[in-house]
Amino acid sequence: MVRIDKIELGEFPLLLAPMEDVSDPPFRMVCKQNGADLMYTEFISSEGLIRHAQKSVMKLDIYDEERPIGIQFFGGEIDTMVGCVEIIEEAKPDLIDINYGCPVKKVACRGAGAAILQDVPKMVRMTSEIIKRATLPVTVKTRLGWDDNTKNVVEVAERLQDIGIAAISIHGRTRAQLYKGNADWTLIEKVKNNQRMKIPVFCNGDIDTVEKVRFVKNSMGLDGAMIGRAAIGYPWFFREAKHFLATGEMLAPPTVSERVDVCRTHLTQSMKWKGDMLGILEMRRHYTNYFKGFPYIKNYRDRLVVLTTYEEINQVLEEIIVKYEGTQPERVLAPAYTAE
Repeated sequence: MVRIDKIELGEFPLLLAPMEDVSDPPFRMVCKQNGADLMYTEFISSEGLIRHAQKSVMKLDIYDEERPIGIQFFGGEIDTMVGCVEIIEEAKPDLIDINYGCPVKKVACRGAGAAILQDVPKMVRMTSEIIKRATLPVTVKTRLGWDDNTKNVVEVAERLQDIGIAAISIHGRTRAQLYKGNADWTLIEKVKNNQRMKIPVFCNGDIDTVEKVRFVKNSMGLDGAMIGRAAIGYPWFFREAKHFLATGEMLAPPTVSERVDVCRTHLTQSMKWKGDMLGILEMRRHYTNYFKGFPYIKNYRDRLVVLTTYEEINQVLEEIIVKYEGTQPERVLAPAYTAE
C-alpha cells in the first residue's frame, strides 16, 4: 500500500499530473471517473494568491468527488510562498504540492519552478519553512536538474525528504530540455533505490502507453506513475493501465458513444464551473483530442470550435455517434504539451 502521510493510494497509484490550462475541475472529474487515484490542480502562482487575483483564487476550487487531491503552487520568494500556505489550506485539499519543475521562461525567470534547481540550499529553506507552516502533508514535483551538468535530483530528493516532504514526483528531463527529447527515468530509479529514501517516489514524463506503466512498476520498482499528456482527451488511459497491470491484457478502447458521453460530461461541467460562455470557449481545445484518429473528423471539429450554445454542440456530437459508431480510430501519439 502506497501512502502519502495518512492518505492511502493503493498498491501502485496513477496520478494525474498538474497541467496548466488542462487540469481544471471538469477535466479532473472525468479522469477520476476513469480511475485516476490522485489529482493535482493546475499550478497556482503564489504572487497571484497573495494578491487574491481572480484567476489564481479560482484554481483553488476543489470538489469532494475528486479526492484525494493536492493543490500545487509555485513561486520564487520564500516569504510569499509561506504566506500562501494558510490560503491554500482554507480550500481544504488533502495535501500541498510545491512546483520545482516548471521549465517555462515566464516562471523560471522569476526564480520559480525549475529555476530553483540552481539554488538547492534555497530550495531546502523554502520547503522547510512551508512544511513548518503547513498542517497538511507537503509533497514536491521537480526535474532531474537544471541542465546536463547539474543532474542533482538524487541529492535533492534526499535533502527534501530529510526536512519532511511526504512524497516526490520527478519529471525525467532537465529544465534545459524543456519538453524536448525523451524522458530519462534512470535517475528516478536511482532516487528510489537510494537506501535512505523512505517516501514514495513517482515517475513522470513520457508515460504514454500502458506498457510503460507496467515497466515503471515492475522493472523499476517505483511507487506510482504520474500521467500527463496521455490523459488529455483520453481519460480512459487510467482504466486501461490498471486493467493491463492486473491482467496483462489490453482493455478494449472506448466506443465512439463513450467518447461522446465523456466529452459531453466534460463540457457540461466546464459550463457549470466557468459559466456557459467561458465554459464553451475553453472546451474547444479538447475536441481534437477526444476524437483524434477518426477519419475525416476535421469537418466536425471545425464546427465544434465555432459553435456557441450547448444545443448546437450536442447536435454535432450526436452526428459523430451516427457517423462513427462501430469505428475505432487509428492509434496516435499523445498530444504535445508544453506546461506540464
